[in-house]
Amino acid sequence: MSNQIETIIEYQLDNRDKKTVFWRGILAFPVVVFLISFTSMSDWGWTSGFLFLPTLLALVFRGVYPSYLLSFNHALIELNARVAAYLFLLTDDYPSIERNPKIAVLLPDVEGGKKLGRFIQIFKLLFAIPLIVVGIIYVFTALVVTFFAWIHTWSTGRYPEWAVKIVLGTFQFWNRLNGYAILLVTDEYPRFTL
Repeated sequence: MSNQIETIIEYQLDNRDKKTVFWRGILAFPVVVFLISFTSMSDWGWTSGFLFLPTLLALVFRGVYPSYLLSFNHALIELNARVAAYLFLLTDDYPSIERNPKIAVLLPDVEGGKKLGRFIQIFKLLFAIPLIVVGIIYVFTALVVTFFAWIHTWSTGRYPEWAVKIVLGTFQFWNRLNGYAILLVTDEYPRFTL
């Protein structure tokens, strides 16, 4: 298994439901509100509801990654992936708040924190700044691609294959970045490529 987060999404190209594709933003509203509720409860909104500070403190002072924090963060990043896959038109399956075998985010084994350095955790957000800048460019690109893919899918019922690499690659990039800087499940610096 890799030392990076792996994102697996079974995307759907053919036989798309044109009505749900057209109204996707409205249909996704309830599950997006559910997802945002985690962010509004967190002390730091930029962590997107992930339990960052308790994880950081446990790793730095005890050298341990508590299993309950890992479980919560894993469940939340998978929910993020399901909602994003639906919003960005990779699937017509409405995002479940429970696990979905078609969309998985695989975390590297941290062995309770034994595989992770203690003091590097403090500096990871600083090291991640170049990745965040590149990631923002990727997100804007994925939004533009999704707009054109939305028009194509709504009119033909087929999601364009050229859009999959960009949109899915953007999700994989951000999950690797989150795994490094926010979830703290790897000390391996993520690659910049999609």
